[in-house]
Amino acid sequence: MRILLVEDDEHVAELLKTVLTEHRYVVDTAADGQAGWELVEEISYDLVLLDVMLPKLDGVSFCRQLRAKGNPVPILLLTARSTNTDKVMGLDAGADDYLIKPVEPTELTARIRALLRRGQVTSTLVLTWGNLKLDPSNCGVTYGDVPLRLTPKEYALLELFLRNSNRVYSRSAILDQLWSFDEFPEEDTIKSHIKGLRQKLKTVGAPDLIETVYGLGYRLNQTYLKDEIKPQASSTLLANVSQMQQTRETVAKIWQRAQGKILDRVELLDQAIAILQTNPLEKDTRQEARQEAHKLVGSLGTFGIAEGSQLARKIESLCQPEVQLKQPQLKSLQRLIKALRQLVEGATQQPLEQPDSSNAELEAKHQGEKKAGRQPSVLIVGASREWADLLQPDVAAGEIRISTAADVAAARVAIRCDRPDIVLLDLPLANVSESEQSLLNELASYTPPLPVLVCSEQDQFSDRISISRLRGRGFLQKPATATQVLDAIDHILQQTEASKGRVLIVDDDPSILEMLRVTLEPWGFEVITLDHPLQLWDCLETVPPDLLVLDIEMPEVSGIELCQTLRNDSRWGWLPILFLTSKTDPDTVHQVFAAGADDYISKPIVATELVTRILNRLERTRMLRRLSKTDPLTGITNRQQSTEDLNRLLLLAKRSQQPVCLAMLKPDDLKQINHQYGQVIGDQVLYQIGQLLRQKFRSEDVVARWSGVEFAIGLYGMTRSEGVEGLADVLETLRLKEFTASSGKRFQVTFSAGVTQYPEDGTGLNLLYQAAMAALADAKKAGGDRVLPFGWQPIQPQSLLNIDVVLVHPDSTFAKATLRALETRGYHCHWLQDGKTMIETLGGAAPSLSSHVILLGAFPGLNRLELVKRLKRNKVTRSSRVILLEVQSNEAEKALEIGAFDYTVAPFSFSVLMQQLRRASKL
Repeated sequence: MRILLVEDDEHVAELLKTVLTEHRYVVDTAADGQAGWELVEEISYDLVLLDVMLPKLDGVSFCRQLRAKGNPVPILLLTARSTNTDKVMGLDAGADDYLIKPVEPTELTARIRALLRRGQVTSTLVLTWGNLKLDPSNCGVTYGDVPLRLTPKEYALLELFLRNSNRVYSRSAILDQLWSFDEFPEEDTIKSHIKGLRQKLKTVGAPDLIETVYGLGYRLNQTYLKDEIKPQASSTLLANVSQMQQTRETVAKIWQRAQGKILDRVELLDQAIAILQTNPLEKDTRQEARQEAHKLVGSLGTFGIAEGSQLARKIESLCQPEVQLKQPQLKSLQRLIKALRQLVEGATQQPLEQPDSSNAELEAKHQGEKKAGRQPSVLIVGASREWADLLQPDVAAGEIRISTAADVAAARVAIRCDRPDIVLLDLPLANVSESEQSLLNELASYTPPLPVLVCSEQDQFSDRISISRLRGRGFLQKPATATQVLDAIDHILQQTEASKGRVLIVDDDPSILEMLRVTLEPWGFEVITLDHPLQLWDCLETVPPDLLVLDIEMPEVSGIELCQTLRNDSRWGWLPILFLTSKTDPDTVHQVFAAGADDYISKPIVATELVTRILNRLERTRMLRRLSKTDPLTGITNRQQSTEDLNRLLLLAKRSQQPVCLAMLKPDDLKQINHQYGQVIGDQVLYQIGQLLRQKFRSEDVVARWSGVEFAIGLYGMTRSEGVEGLADVLETLRLKEFTASSGKRFQVTFSAGVTQYPEDGTGLNLLYQAAMAALADAKKAGGDRVLPFGWQPIQPQSLLNIDVVLVHPDSTFAKATLRALETRGYHCHWLQDGKTMIETLGGAAPSLSSHVILLGAFPGLNRLELVKRLKRNKVTRSSRVILLEVQSNEAEKALEIGAFDYTVAPFSFSVLMQQLRRASKL
């Protein structure tokens, strides 16, 4: 996989390139935006890793230009700015994800893997081909149970073939994919690496796993699929520990070379602040100081000097144009720079310290990962793999991450390496061992506690009390379904959501502010402190908090006056406000609550009481806000909230010139289901459809219950045809599900849907809704159980029947399944069972049928290539595009040469066929 890294800090660029190269990526680097742009125009990349603040062409402009040219390459932004505005600007410009500096190498590589998986046909964590397994998370390769030790290029070759398993790669194409632009190997180099890879595969019994397609190149041998092993997500603790250690050593080496330049940057920052001492209004100098501080935020954090990164971020904040640099601010800048210099100089006198595995640092890292938006992680502790196997489909879909540990000792190692969000513990309640009890006590003592979900076969009330005594946070009775496990995990995550809140504290005593910050941050709170109460309004606009803590007695304005002001503003009326006060007399307490406070704490402050009150208040507020946005029956977004979300998507689409797909969906025959089986069963149908929609679509998509039986789906960045394909996949999944009535009778459910696209079908939500409902009505009229795009028309009777797809195939079972799938997506189809009839019907003297696409299957004893030649001679291929199904390698190139539009290889892949049909329909 080939990555373009655009980063102007040469040492950070070197570090990131080293880390990525160790993970077997091919990395090209550029030191400014213009140089990066020239590279991306010349070379096809799998991903672009892009700093935001770049010389010549900044990262946001780079994104916009790239998307304006229609380049779909995944873009991961690197930014030291953590405000929502900066994130939204990057995403609006076309970025797929962002990562806040300082960059943690393990998170960087995980996010890159996630982005690269989105563009692949396979979404499994482990790439497989028969008995061959390649795990991108630790660059491990095994055949059966035997590990293969490959060179970086051999590994890259194998991964390239596995990620594009149906493609033949020429030598020149391999060079373009696996060598950076500053390397100039000959094509014979490919032969050498292929030979070395084959020799290693031969030692494990797979000598011809990579086959040569003479005249074309190389590909994977299809015959190895007969012994295919299903991929499983597994814990790779030892490999991860080794890789983490190697990364730390790399960071330490590069730090030795980078330290001089970082000190120079601190010196430039010091000089700029000295100028501002005499002329605070010097805009250019302030801008220079802000840029230098911004660079230090990322570089110091990346090299593990987190405290230095925080100091630089404070300096950058004070250098913002809207901050007035008066004497207090200038003195603060001097103190910050002095502390920063001492910290960096101290770090240069000794090797870079390796981060220890203390609970506080593990929690800080864990909270940083959760803020960055990673999937919830679950550590499964127990001897059986039943839970891991049960959750495998959700792992493959990117819903959660799982790792496993066979026993308590392995669990401790796993938690120290990568702290999970939840521990799922398979526990026999009748016989809890001393080591299991010790682990539960240990996890409960974390700050904050690490929640444990206990699984057991018993389900008595006394058992649940036992779990509470063991400090478990949830219970599952065995056996459990995947949905039950995910619901339990989701419930616990919602309970712990409050620990990720942002708390703004206003107090004129710096020592109190520092004490509160030190107290709250280990619990995962993002703490913002403010010692000037008159700056509260500006601070609220810049970093909107989840909870506000106010002191009562402050100079210039009291906390009670601030509280009253906020309660009089509709934007902040919901904000929880907690008071700190040394006065507990009835009159003061009355004033506090009369002003609109939610709670108060008396000084001196007890840390545990403060944390508990904040957690409870945040959890309560978030629960109420969540209920106001959620449909109570289906658990998905309600109409009011989804209307806001959809309008937001349309606004983003207008700014970034991206499409938005809106779909409206109704279950078929729900009225009859309610009448025949009862309202309770009908509600179950609505609930299951809502849950299925939520599982199938991305977290950033809008999935809502619009009215009684209507569902709305908003898909940002997707076209109408992509929306039809996504909804059709949901419909095909729903068809397989059986519902059971109270009488025991089983039945199945389908739905109809209409799909529209912004801005082609409407420039506003109301117009798009009307168009989607019109398409939905067409789907109902056509018999239901299908997804139709807006503008779909039924077949008009005429002498020459014009349809979308003709399927020519001898197998009636195959034809029936394929035709149903095509009709589900709105295609008008016709089936012909033999090639002779096809020639007569489509290209005879008096054709009765005209088709945009012809799907031509294989016939025993009949040469398909001759049929294609006949169609070409009869001029049918001028208006009809021929796609050959399940061709052999010796047919493929010949078919294209004689007039076929495309082909699918064996084994048949319907998803590939649908991509080809959409492409053919656009031409």
